[in-house]
Amino acid sequence: MNACSRRCQRLFDRHSRTSILLPLDHGVSEGMIQGLEDMSSLLKGLDPHLVQGVILHKGLAAALIQDIDPRINLIIHLSAGTRHAIPPYAKSLVCSVQEAVRLGADAVSIHVNMGNDCEDRMLTDMGMVTDEAHLLGIPVLAMIYARGGQIVNELDPTLVAHSIRLGAEMGADLVKVPYSGDPQSFSKAVRACPVPVLVAGGPKKTNTKAFLDMVAEAMECGARGVSIGRNIFQHRNPAKALKELDAVLRR
Repeated sequence: MNACSRRCQRLFDRHSRTSILLPLDHGVSEGMIQGLEDMSSLLKGLDPHLVQGVILHKGLAAALIQDIDPRINLIIHLSAGTRHAIPPYAKSLVCSVQEAVRLGADAVSIHVNMGNDCEDRMLTDMGMVTDEAHLLGIPVLAMIYARGGQIVNELDPTLVAHSIRLGAEMGADLVKVPYSGDPQSFSKAVRACPVPVLVAGGPKKTNTKAFLDMVAEAMECGARGVSIGRNIFQHRNPAKALKELDAVLRR
C-alpha cells in the first residue's frame, strides 16, 4: 500500500467503510453565507466519529487548523471562483498541492465543471494537480459537475455518469458528483468506477426526509459516502443533521 492509498483509507470510517466529508469552502463562491458566520465554533463542535474530513480553502485552513480535531482529516480545496464571475462556472487554481501540504492537508480537492467554454483549462488544472499530489502521496478528491453553456440539465443521468467516469479517467482518488435520481444508470457508472464515489448535497433542502431518502438511494447504488455542506451547516441543528446522515450511511 502506498502513501496515497493509506491516506485515502483514513477518509473512511473504519467500521462502516463509508465517508462523511463536510465542505466549508462556500465563502469564496457565495460570500457571507448563512451557517458559516462562526467557523471556529462550527469546527470545534464537529464529532470525529461522524465526520471523516472537512474541506477548506487555504486561508481559513491556516487560521483555524487548531480548531479541527486531529482525528478529522483536513482537505484543502485548490480551485475557486465566485458566483459573480463571467462565466460563473469557471474555476481557477488558487493553491498548489505543496502549499496545501505545508498547511497540514491530508488530502486536496479540485472542482471541474464540464460542458462549457472553460472545460479545457479546468481539465488541464486537474491533470497537473493529480500528478503533483500523487508525487507527494496526497489523495485527490475531484468534484465534477456538468455546468455551463452546453448543459440543459445538470442532473441528466448520462451527464452524471460521464462526470463519474471523467473523474476516474483523470486520476482522482475519490469522485464527488450529484445524484442523478436514476438508480440504474448511477449504479452502472459507480460499478465501472475504480475509485470511491461520493454524493453531493447541493442547495439546502426544506424536506429533510426526502434529502435523507436521496442519500439512502445513492448508497444503495454503490456510493461510498457523501460530501455535503449546506444541508449540514445551514441546518438548525448541525449536530443532529450529522447524526441522521450517519445513521443512513450505516444502514
